[in-house]
Amino acid sequence: MRILVTGGAGFIGSHLCERLLEKGNDVICLDNFFTGRKKNIQHLMDYKSFEFIRHDITNPILLEVDQIYNMACPASPVHYQYNPVKTTKTSVMGAINMLGLAKRVKARILQASTSEVYGDPEVHPQTEDYWGHVNPIGPRSCYDEGKRVAETLFMDYHTQNKVDIRIVRIFNTYGPNMLPNDGRVVSNFIVQALMGDEITVFGDGSQTRSFCYVDDLVKALIKMMEQDGFIGPVNLGNPSEFTILQLAEKIKEKLSSTTKIKFMPLPQDDPKQRQPNISLAKEKLGWEPTVSLDDGLSKAIDYFRKELNK
Repeated sequence: MRILVTGGAGFIGSHLCERLLEKGNDVICLDNFFTGRKKNIQHLMDYKSFEFIRHDITNPILLEVDQIYNMACPASPVHYQYNPVKTTKTSVMGAINMLGLAKRVKARILQASTSEVYGDPEVHPQTEDYWGHVNPIGPRSCYDEGKRVAETLFMDYHTQNKVDIRIVRIFNTYGPNMLPNDGRVVSNFIVQALMGDEITVFGDGSQTRSFCYVDDLVKALIKMMEQDGFIGPVNLGNPSEFTILQLAEKIKEKLSSTTKIKFMPLPQDDPKQRQPNISLAKEKLGWEPTVSLDDGLSKAIDYFRKELNK
């Protein structure tokens, strides 16, 4: 296969490129380095079947490919709120450009959507038939609504133009290749603890999240792309639910850290609960996560320790 990965130098995209190359595919990695890094894909340059193109998917591009993984979009609040108009453009215009490409070359295309389409959910755990509870004019809207419109575009291109689509909704994912200043809770807590800084917990820490290790997620993405007859959307994440305070305490314990926990005001529209129901992924893909939070955190801590010591 000749496979295009947009956002391929990013956190999840770089792991996906590596796995696809290991499976014997030709991979084109496309990234504009807004949150992606050359460093994440440097070791892949040794593959003759790997090609990198610096490009922003808000602009069209012409390529001959069999599959497209549309992973491009800043995914942490710090980065997607930095330029909210650009974030919406990346989700919406990026989807239009990639769907147009898929239509022209008859490629199968996967959209990396997000659990944020559920907003601050009133249904728990979240199932794919839940329509969500999203503020369309809040600080997170550029990402939440951008991804929701992208899902709409994918379904409409499928219905109207018979484009071969797949939609996955990714829940909190963590692991190596995350930026130390990523702004997401796992990287924040680990970096703060390693630096001996106070661990900043927003609200009282009772809000919940579910954390999926990146290797598990990449396996699911590939399974979904290779699946015939099922287009999604499907939840991909680890259904084990933890409070933010439990996560902070677990990281402190793993690092034998004496650093204090500092409580900060909860940001607007921050979801109180986030847990995927993955029954559909189990049924349709035969997939569920295998890496525990303890094992995944140990690997993430090793990665960040090396990052900070450079």
